[in-house]
Amino acid sequence: MKWQLKVVKANGGIEEYLHTKVIGTIGKALAQTGQAEISIAEQLAEAVTYFLYHKKEPRSATSSEIFSAIKAVLAATSYEDAAVVLSEHHFERKLKRSRVEVVSVNICELADAELLCRTEEPDGRSRWDKSIITDGLVARYGICRQTARTIAAMVEEKIFSTGISLVPASLIKQLVLGDTAAVLRAQRQLQTV
Repeated sequence: MKWQLKVVKANGGIEEYLHTKVIGTIGKALAQTGQAEISIAEQLAEAVTYFLYHKKEPRSATSSEIFSAIKAVLAATSYEDAAVVLSEHHFERKLKRSRVEVVSVNICELADAELLCRTEEPDGRSRWDKSIITDGLVARYGICRQTARTIAAMVEEKIFSTGISLVPASLIKQLVLGDTAAVLRAQRQLQTV
């Protein structure tokens, strides 16, 4: 294979296709249904990757095309329950992303917390978008895109687990710094092994 498939993300960003990511997605869906077996996930991921590289326009695929291919492979191979779990997870994430807003507030003291509630003008609020974290880490600090995406996903998971819908920008910054430090420390430890 002389070329790498490109993935067009929902936000318009483009990144390289990662077969291992498909294995992970299928593996998680299977695990949720009590069928966690890596060899099955690998075989099903092979089918998805083969399909994507051999479709009519094989140079790129949208993230939704990849998602649909994964669901189709699961449903066609007697793992329908895993396809349902995957769909539910996808729509749950989408719903959470639509409900969370970032407020341009730096909360340092209790008095600053009032600003969080009073920031109702559109200029002070924006929809949650983890790609902003990824892009910022890549552009400002030179962190590789894959590592930056991992950090952004970790931050997103923490934000969603809090259940809050108005998130101060200062909280996001602190979470990004903490998770970046943890990931970089782990990378250094792996390099010394």
